[in-house]
Amino acid sequence: MKVLLINGSPHREGCTYTALCEVSRALNNNGVDTDIFWIGNKALSGCIACKKCQGTGKCVFQDSVNEFLEIAGDYDGFVFGTPVHWAGATGAMTSFMDRVFYADLNGGSSHFRLKPAAAVISARRAGTTATWDQMNKYFGLMQMPIVTSQYWNMAHGACPEDVRQDLEGLQTMRTLGNNMAFFINCKNLGLKMGLKLPEEESRIRTNFIR
Repeated sequence: MKVLLINGSPHREGCTYTALCEVSRALNNNGVDTDIFWIGNKALSGCIACKKCQGTGKCVFQDSVNEFLEIAGDYDGFVFGTPVHWAGATGAMTSFMDRVFYADLNGGSSHFRLKPAAAVISARRAGTTATWDQMNKYFGLMQMPIVTSQYWNMAHGACPEDVRQDLEGLQTMRTLGNNMAFFINCKNLGLKMGLKLPEEESRIRTNFIR
């Protein structure tokens, strides 16, 4: 069992990383292996809707998006972390998730279907709940069960040391890791007992625009 935690901060080991590490430790304590994937701090283009990903499952731009897609299928769950920029996810993280999920959807790879997901948000002060809502919309479209915690998945601080002093935030991260581990274990147990994943119908797209 493996979970991939995605660090969407431009700072490799900043506040977002600190929060993700607390989730990671909780997962490890439950027997779940973890890796952290940093999207980097180079400019990430947004999706240009060229649809070159159809049939390939890869994005036309060669950057961390394709690096992530190459390994995503090996994981049982995902935690996407981002700091708050202007009351939302960072521009880079938004572009990253737009392209990752669009390429997977158009390419028919199904790397994410019915795999649990969660968002972790870090901020100095405000904008966390709006960002959490924004991130969860991706998971809902990709048929990814959303794992929650004892509170909205957020940690506060302007530097890693601040985050380490946010005791409630750290507890929220640990609870999130425990809950995700439990969900993955339940899913795997069901599969071992013969429970099959639901069959997926061909996608219907209704267009009522006249």
